[in-house]
Amino acid sequence: MGVGDVSKRILLGRKLRSAQLGESLLPKRIALPVFASDALSSVAYAPDEIFIMLSLAGASAYVWSWKVAIAVAVVMAAVIASYRQTVRAYPSGGGDYEVARVNLGPAAGATVASALLVDYVLTVAVSISAGSQYAAAAIPLVQGHEVAVAVGMVLLLMAVNLRGIRESGLVFAWPTYAFMVAVLGMCLFGFGELAMGDLPRVESADLEITPEPGMEQPLTTLGLLFLLARAFSSGCVALTGVETISNGVPAFRRPKSKNAATTLLLLGLIAISMMVSVIVLARQMGLKYVDPHDLDRLTRDGEPLPAGYDQSAVIAQIARAVFHDFPPGFYLVVTVTAIILVLAANTAFNGFPVLGSLLAKDGLAPRALGSRGDRLAYSNGIVFLAVLAIALIVIFDAETTRLIQLYIVGVFVSFNLSQAGMIRHWTRALDREHDPTLRRRMQRSRVINAIGLSFTAVVLVVVLVTKFLAGAWITVLAMAFFYVVMRGIKGHYDKVNDELAADDEDKVLPTRVHAIVLVSKLHKPTLRALAFAKATRPNALEGVYVSVDQAETARLLEEWDRRNTGVPLKVLHSPYREVVKPIVEYASAIRRSNPRGVVAVYIPEYVVGRWWEQLLHNQTALRLKGRLLFSPGVMVTSVPYQLRSSQIAQEREERDERRVRPGDLRRGRVGQGRGRNRQIQR
Repeated sequence: MGVGDVSKRILLGRKLRSAQLGESLLPKRIALPVFASDALSSVAYAPDEIFIMLSLAGASAYVWSWKVAIAVAVVMAAVIASYRQTVRAYPSGGGDYEVARVNLGPAAGATVASALLVDYVLTVAVSISAGSQYAAAAIPLVQGHEVAVAVGMVLLLMAVNLRGIRESGLVFAWPTYAFMVAVLGMCLFGFGELAMGDLPRVESADLEITPEPGMEQPLTTLGLLFLLARAFSSGCVALTGVETISNGVPAFRRPKSKNAATTLLLLGLIAISMMVSVIVLARQMGLKYVDPHDLDRLTRDGEPLPAGYDQSAVIAQIARAVFHDFPPGFYLVVTVTAIILVLAANTAFNGFPVLGSLLAKDGLAPRALGSRGDRLAYSNGIVFLAVLAIALIVIFDAETTRLIQLYIVGVFVSFNLSQAGMIRHWTRALDREHDPTLRRRMQRSRVINAIGLSFTAVVLVVVLVTKFLAGAWITVLAMAFFYVVMRGIKGHYDKVNDELAADDEDKVLPTRVHAIVLVSKLHKPTLRALAFAKATRPNALEGVYVSVDQAETARLLEEWDRRNTGVPLKVLHSPYREVVKPIVEYASAIRRSNPRGVVAVYIPEYVVGRWWEQLLHNQTALRLKGRLLFSPGVMVTSVPYQLRSSQIAQEREERDERRVRPGDLRRGRVGQGRGRNRQIQR
């Protein structure tokens, strides 16, 4: 086992057999933190965005904050109820993509897929960026290095997810539950203080907010509606991540659909409770919160704040005030909030690779995305997602407020098409079903999806109107880019399939096989290649040597005649010392002289056991094969010759396979091996 293999095993762990896929399925207690961390983490920044939008009209607009929160909660409840129907109807894990593709057609499916791909990438970028901002609030050393910290977090998540979904779930379960307990506990403690009349004020309560230019006067009805629409659309980031469970149904233990639906219900109850509680508490505690780029709008007693003022996030301000006599409580809330924001990206690391594998299966994405890695995870998809997210984090300087404007367009595009597809699904099912009980159940499900569609359609229109110029146009452009790329990949695969389809002409045998063996020296690899070529019984066989030095050519011809190989040697003179081009031209000339024949080129190659030895050998052979592959009617065959280093490497691998490792006895591998040995001895 080489250094690369050892490093890979340390990073990823032992390989898993395909038959062990069932062992990686998740119970509800693990599936909830794995798939719900994204939606739950929205509680950490959705309130911030609502207060930022309302602050444009000054602190007086905060009176609408709880009403905006209720509106967002109603939409979330409708969407979760709709997705409970989806996971029951489509348990295969295709989620929005499968629903849209099956019921609305391939174009709708590709649209949903492009929206989800953008959403997953932004989920990682937004969550990790928000996590780095919270880390900077708690750890002064991190301030000014948010981008580097965010990139490091993405790489860490990538490494953990490459070890497999079950392992990542076990690692991330306790921080998610700690976040639930910490935030809900903080809210309960705060409401208890509110009931007793002892609710403290947050650190920003004594500040004043200067309205945005042009909004100093009381708002008109139309202006107020537009402001509330902006706040509502920003608060709807709380719905991101809800769809991930419908994409991850295959990862649940049986009964898969029932467990996924139950997890969705728990997610909705917890997320709505946390979000509404945080917003109500923040309003009661006198919070003042503005866009981090507009801190000059905050004043104290009419005076601007000092330079370098750090505006803590909403939850951080509430926790510091609620736990003013208990600092460990504050640090617990801030720490687990930062962790959950990082782990929210883990939801995307579970959803993106699965979606990529489905797209690869349908020919809309490179087939490499459909391959499982050593730990039965879709490794290529995980790495691809990490690269895209890091690029976004670097471009937008890990600033959540800048990234959030790109966020929810893709989510609600997929929501709308999914709900429309589910309505058509139930309509078709009703045409085939005659059982009154089942028909009533289907009609109820269709009504639920229709309500979900009406809500998500309104939100999508509001989001496009209020956020398009603020950055949502970038998301629309990215979705269009992914759509065009996927359709192009699909078109390419379809063309290749048509081109490779077998017909009667493929049964016709070539009229003649002209075999040539490439000769650099008359040594063991060359003699083995000659012997193998003779064994194939071609119509014509010759050795081919490229002459770049007259003295070496003379020595080779002399040795060739002395050994009497029985094969003629063709010498190609190369005055410009090229090796590859004369061989390609010679093979092409043979092919042109007999268009229905085949030219078989045999290339002797060394097989080495160390990676650095590969750099010292076979380079000309690699270039030659690359050129000959583009020559019609030319077949290339590598004839390997194993050097001693390759045999040593093979013996080392065999010893490693025979060595007993920790856990082999428990898995029954040691006993099975000894049983086989006893049978062989008998």
